[in-house]
Amino acid sequence: MRLLILGGTQFAGRAVTEAALARGWDVTVFHRGRHAAPEGVAVRLGDRTADGGRATLADGEWDVVIDTWSGAPSGVRDTARLLAGRTGRYVYVSSCSVYVWPPAAGYDESTPTVESSPDAGEVPYAEAKRGGELAVLDAFGDERSLLVRSGLILGPWENIGRLPWWLGRIARGGDVLAPGPRETPLQYVDVRDLAEWMLDAAEAGRSGPYNLVSAPGHTTMGELLDTCVAVTGSKARLRWMPAETVLAAGVEPWTDLPIWIPPTQEVHGALHGVGVERALAAGLRCRPVADTVRDTWAWLMSLGGAAPQRPDRTRVGLAREVEERLLREA
Repeated sequence: MRLLILGGTQFAGRAVTEAALARGWDVTVFHRGRHAAPEGVAVRLGDRTADGGRATLADGEWDVVIDTWSGAPSGVRDTARLLAGRTGRYVYVSSCSVYVWPPAAGYDESTPTVESSPDAGEVPYAEAKRGGELAVLDAFGDERSLLVRSGLILGPWENIGRLPWWLGRIARGGDVLAPGPRETPLQYVDVRDLAEWMLDAAEAGRSGPYNLVSAPGHTTMGELLDTCVAVTGSKARLRWMPAETVLAAGVEPWTDLPIWIPPTQEVHGALHGVGVERALAAGLRCRPVADTVRDTWAWLMSLGGAAPQRPDRTRVGLAREVEERLLREA
């Protein structure tokens, strides 16, 4: 297979590139040159936000293009139009955020989506992703468009900071504020499982939207944090605190305490209760949480313990003084 990956040097794009190379695919990476591309790919430099920034894509043919873009939908529109006559299938990494928020737990791909346009400029994230979907559909049609509506993505190369923050905090040791309940169900997809499924789906000629995340309850908050303690070899002590106490202190779920959403909040169903029957029927397989945590920790150690951070995303994690105050008062 001849693959064009738009991006291909960080997180989801990097996972796709590595997986395709491991399959022996012919991989071309189009990127801005800010990060080194993996060895073994053909490189075309460019910036789709700049005038003439797609010039290096003016020639060439591919079986599939995979695009992780989360900016202005017009950036997807112009790229998709440029490639439509020379590429077999367009795979767009979208998001479950495209649904009218918050959808009820168990929602599937037929759930209403937000209003957007393929011609939009800079718009909020949900509209950007939905506009990107519409841009792909406009250029490639229903039969040649695969819309991958990912949920929470974790694993090596993560540049958002969610699992890396927990690993770093637990590695530091001492008493660690653990937001309860322990049995809070979590749903996520390892970035490598996301990548492998997309390559399989592209090769099989799949089209249409797919919610792409593990089955609900793939793990729990307790299992995740216990695994972080185990893989880091830390002597950290998890101090479980009721969700009501954490929330009353003004701590923000998802941002101050990454990944965690209290099960009593409506948004928990939207983030950790996604209906994924279609993807599971199409071959999605998700590795155990222990593998994701262990490999993310190994990757962090290879970088000296500090994960990269996307400049367009706010850093996550609870301030040390807030955690210490809550632990003292508990």
